[in-house]
Amino acid sequence: MTDDTTNTITNSAAPTRTHIAAKDTLKAVELLARAKQTILNEVGKVIVGQKEVLNEILTAFFAQGHCLLMGVPGLAKTMMVHSLAQTMLLEFKRIQFTPDLMPTDITGTNILEEDPQTSQRRFVFHKGPIFTNVLLADEINRTPPKTQAALLEAMQEHKVTTGGNTYKLVEPFLVLATQNPIEQEGTYPLPEAQLDRFIFLVKVDYPSLEEEEKILLSTTRGPEDKLKGILDAQTIKQYQKLVQQVPVSEHVANYAARLCRATRPQSDESPDFIRKWVRYGCGPRGGQSLIMAAKAHVVLNGRFNVSCEDIRRFAPPVLRHRLILNFAAVSEGFDTDAVIQKLLVTVPETDE
Repeated sequence: MTDDTTNTITNSAAPTRTHIAAKDTLKAVELLARAKQTILNEVGKVIVGQKEVLNEILTAFFAQGHCLLMGVPGLAKTMMVHSLAQTMLLEFKRIQFTPDLMPTDITGTNILEEDPQTSQRRFVFHKGPIFTNVLLADEINRTPPKTQAALLEAMQEHKVTTGGNTYKLVEPFLVLATQNPIEQEGTYPLPEAQLDRFIFLVKVDYPSLEEEEKILLSTTRGPEDKLKGILDAQTIKQYQKLVQQVPVSEHVANYAARLCRATRPQSDESPDFIRKWVRYGCGPRGGQSLIMAAKAHVVLNGRFNVSCEDIRRFAPPVLRHRLILNFAAVSEGFDTDAVIQKLLVTVPETDE
């Protein structure tokens, strides 16, 4: 990669296509770190604060994982997703999940059509909104589990099967779902199999007083700024492959595995408080998510090696939706984040 390429990614709105070869690995890491900062600066034109949330969404994206955003309405979750899709020059579609939404409203359906030349009738598949790069599943827990499950095959295998035919989705493909707190009226809890398909559960909190003041001023003065495109789909796919190439030592992988195994109450490695408070722990996909998240994080920050600290950094968003607490934990006032923090203190880096 040349310096001209670096300048294009950093300063220009035009998409940049780069070829990542082995000899250019460190240069590619540097370029992606610069591109990340440019994306965040661009999104910052319309989104005030929420830097941690934006960082986690980008990490999930380059780790090729889907992301679940949880927070009350009105915290700009939808705008964040749309803004990121604009800066990465990706096709964006949004589905408003409602109680009457059907699976075919997501995947598409076969419609009987007549050929104008032969007058023969045949079924033609009309693609649903899932055929896009970035799909926003807005308020995903306001639709019943039957419809939520329509996303499972697409999220895991990046394809849709209907009417005996299989259709591949475009790449890159990312599902960003928003969820209202389940205590609110008219919500359906997501099945565990659906939750496990998300690499992160990201909590979106209220802004600070200073940030809220800026939001009120910036959103009431006129039309929003048009965001510039920073990366295109081809470049993003190459950077996703770069993330996969990041080496992980056996020491770090062992720590991630022991951390996940410690969440399972039936495991010999689990501490007493896990057996007391946790009904179900995370499976191997939780460990895979920890490793991929750490890989994407280091590359986005200009590094090419993963440490145990990077694993700890992503334990809360990776594990919080994979731990099912029992009544004892809830009655004592513990939530999953509190259990995870206690676990991070308890599980050592080395297997002593």
